[in-house]
Amino acid sequence: MERFFNFSFFASFNFSIKNMAITKEKKKEIIAGLEKAITKSKTVVFVNFNKLLVKDASIIRRSLKSENVGYVVAKKSLFRKVLDGVKIKGNAPDMKGELALAYGEDLIAPARSIYDFQKKLEGKVSIIGGIFDGEFKSQAEMMSIASIPSLNVLRGMFVNIINSPIQRLAIALNQIVEKKS
Repeated sequence: MERFFNFSFFASFNFSIKNMAITKEKKKEIIAGLEKAITKSKTVVFVNFNKLLVKDASIIRRSLKSENVGYVVAKKSLFRKVLDGVKIKGNAPDMKGELALAYGEDLIAPARSIYDFQKKLEGKVSIIGGIFDGEFKSQAEMMSIASIPSLNVLRGMFVNIINSPIQRLAIALNQIVEKKS
């Protein structure tokens, strides 16, 4: 997966970034990365996180990275600038609280992965909306997208559906043979 952000800028500081103002150049770099993430990704999930421990955030990042899903925390003001500049159908959902983005080339993986963490980390992570196939989606719509099983699970379900009538036919034929014997 292509990386849209260079975080080495933050690694060079030994003090709290929370109280530090971001320079205009850094804001432009962040905005460019967000624009690239939104325009190149098929799905973007808006994630609200509250009281999330660093340990849990690291687990989320590692898990998402293994599924080729990007995850970035952004200031809402910068994110709004990006959304104003990018043409997306519909209206953006209301984004309250801390905001992170999960994005990727897979249509369902970002939403499904965040949904799994939403169930595990009750109240700390939640889906608040997103962009799916070029359109803004509400929280309810993104939750329904997140509940779609993976492609491998769908294939297994399909094989089971096809196999079921064949099994019943084989059982019926076997019972007919047993009655005649």
